[in-house]
Amino acid sequence: MSELAGAKRHFGNGPLSQGAAFIYTLLVVELLILLTTLPGLVPLLLLAADRSNIPLFAACAIPLGPALSAALYALRNRSDDLTELHPAAAFWRGYRLNFLGSLRIWVPCLVWLTLIGMSLANFGAAGVPGWWAGLLVAIGIVVTLWLGNALVITSLFSFRTIDIARLALLFIARTPGVTLGNACLLVLTGLLTAATSEAVVALLGSVFALVLLLTSRPMINKITEEFTA
Repeated sequence: MSELAGAKRHFGNGPLSQGAAFIYTLLVVELLILLTTLPGLVPLLLLAADRSNIPLFAACAIPLGPALSAALYALRNRSDDLTELHPAAAFWRGYRLNFLGSLRIWVPCLVWLTLIGMSLANFGAAGVPGWWAGLLVAIGIVVTLWLGNALVITSLFSFRTIDIARLALLFIARTPGVTLGNACLLVLTGLLTAATSEAVVALLGSVFALVLLLTSRPMINKITEEFTA
């Protein structure tokens, strides 16, 4: 009986089972990302790649913020044990807990990036010096890197929005490895979108969320040690 109980306890803990649990979690999270972003994803795929549609692109991206936040939460709290798999429940819990908090971070950044995008798209008509374009690009990169940090923090910790904003900015400088990793992820996402389409990027949503989570691990560890002890 004791041997049977021991075998039962260890069922689902082997490497093959852990790999299957990992893939299953990614697939479930991906399906839920697609489901929760569907109201924006469908019109996004129908929009023409025209600069006049930049504000519409941003509006279509609004549902992506809470979906990514929920994905980060679900992947952070995933189990490698096949007998303890609840990725859908974790996703919906993260979606419910972080919905408003993620939008407080996501929407203002979308507004900033939209303004920058519109300025760059109409740069020739503005009659401003050429260096201004470089400054706008630099601001856009910093805003996007800040957004990545802030989204991770708001997904995994219960801080006030103002504290999340400060920590996200602080850790851009304090964890250069995280910043570099997120910058590479940003470039990869942009290149993949340009080479294929937004649909391909959407189909890899859970993978990008996982990479963001992994690159942000040093920041997560420091916040846990210094601000939650």
